[in-house]
Amino acid sequence: MVQLGGRRREQMMPGRIGRLLFVYLVLNRTRDVAADELVEALWSDAAPPGADATLRTLVSKLRRALGTEVLGRGGAYRLSLPGDTQIDLEAALDAIHRAETAVATGDWPRAWGPSQVALFTARRGFLPDEQAPWIERQRHELAEIELRARECYAASCLGIGGIELPGAERTARRLVEREPFRESAYRILMSALAASGNVADALRVYDRLSSLLRDELGVNPGPQSRELHRELLRLTS
Repeated sequence: MVQLGGRRREQMMPGRIGRLLFVYLVLNRTRDVAADELVEALWSDAAPPGADATLRTLVSKLRRALGTEVLGRGGAYRLSLPGDTQIDLEAALDAIHRAETAVATGDWPRAWGPSQVALFTARRGFLPDEQAPWIERQRHELAEIELRARECYAASCLGIGGIELPGAERTARRLVEREPFRESAYRILMSALAASGNVADALRVYDRLSSLLRDELGVNPGPQSRELHRELLRLTS
C-alpha cells in the first residue's frame, strides 16, 4: 500500500514498471540513483529501445502521482518522502534489531513484541510476481529477518515461560524444520520441552542434533549445546 497525504496512491502509479521504479527508489531513497542504474534495475538485460526516454516518461508520471515536490529532477533521481513515512522493510529491520538487543540482555518481554512485528512483516514477502537480481537480494534479506525473528520470538516465549512455553516449542520446531543445522533453535526447543516437563523428549532432540551433525558434517554439537545436554542429564539423575 502507498499512502501520501492521507490518500492511497498505488492505483495512480504508472503501471507495473512504474511500481517497480517507485519501490526501487524507496529502497534507495538515501542517495542519488543514476538513470542507467534505474534502467538496469527495471529491465535488466532486456531494456527496450529508447529506455532512457521511457524512464523519463515514467518519472514524469510518477511525479504526478506522488506530487512534484516528492521526486527529484535531473539525470539522477532521489525520492524524498515526508519524515513520518513508514516503510515496512525498514520497520522490520528496526524491530528485529530491538528484539535481538532485548534477547541479548535477557529482557524477554521487550523482545516479544518487536520479534512479532519483524516476523509478520517479513512473512508478507516482496514483489512475489517479479524477478530481478535486486528483488532476489531483498527477498533473501527478508527471509533472514524472518528466521531471526522466529528465533527471537521463541527465545522470548521461553524466557517469559508459563502460557508462552507452547509458543516457544512450536516456533522452535518450525525453525528446526526449516534450518536443520541451526543449533540455537535446537537449544530453544530442548529448553522449552524441559521447562514443560518433557526432559526425555528434550534429550531425544539433542540425540537427533548430534546424529545430524556427525553424519552430515562430521562434527559434534557446540559447547553451548553440550552444556545444555549435561544439564538435562542431571535432571534425570
